[in-house]
Amino acid sequence: MIELEALTKSYGEFLAVDRVSLTIGAGRIFGLLGPNGAGKTTTLRMIAGILEPDGGRVRIGGHDMAGEPMAARAILGFVPDRPFVYEKLTGAELLRFTAGLHGISGPALERRIDELLELWDLLAWRDQLVESYSHGMRQKLILSSALVHGPQVLVIDEPMVGLDPRSARLLKSLLRAYADKGGTVLVSTHTLELAEVLCDELAVIDRGRVAASGSLADLRRTAETKDAGLEEIFLKITRGATGNEITAVLGDLG
Repeated sequence: MIELEALTKSYGEFLAVDRVSLTIGAGRIFGLLGPNGAGKTTTLRMIAGILEPDGGRVRIGGHDMAGEPMAARAILGFVPDRPFVYEKLTGAELLRFTAGLHGISGPALERRIDELLELWDLLAWRDQLVESYSHGMRQKLILSSALVHGPQVLVIDEPMVGLDPRSARLLKSLLRAYADKGGTVLVSTHTLELAEVLCDELAVIDRGRVAASGSLADLRRTAETKDAGLEEIFLKITRGATGNEITAVLGDLG
């Protein structure tokens, strides 16, 4: 359902995303991992059609994002890492506005809005201005906004930010059920424990390129390690700081 072909993006002389190619099928939860500045958010924004790639191609459900942007966006739900919300709208009005962008309105939509708000314990806040919502409540509202039109594909950048443990567990269950029903989920996260338990497949991006991809077993083979957890695999693939380097830095203190 998501196809990336040699996706490339530069900012001046800085190559942020370097010929990234991935295929993510229906019914799968795919985790995108990488250090800060590796190109994850830039990749997700190109997938969502917010940024235009310098080269390569994005297809959502077979629809080319450049050639058929309306068709591609119609089946896509996107949660950015720093979501913007219209604070002078109520929670229900924001969901109604988002649904309206997809041509959805009427009694069925109102029932859908109530179902989503109730799922996140926001129904009592339905008619309150978003400016009165906490950070976690806004995150739940943005997640609801991504789901309100019934998309076939979900792309989420750092989904657990601001969520309490109960809501985080609810989101994990929701994403699993969504994929089990045939939806496609792409999640970018720094929470390796989440990626390890939730994702069917993973890709590690380092310096704009895909350094490794596949199942956890595939990543273990790439890292040439047996039975290692995702944290150890990730650090080995991305050449994370070693104990010796940390000791060297701290050795001069005091």
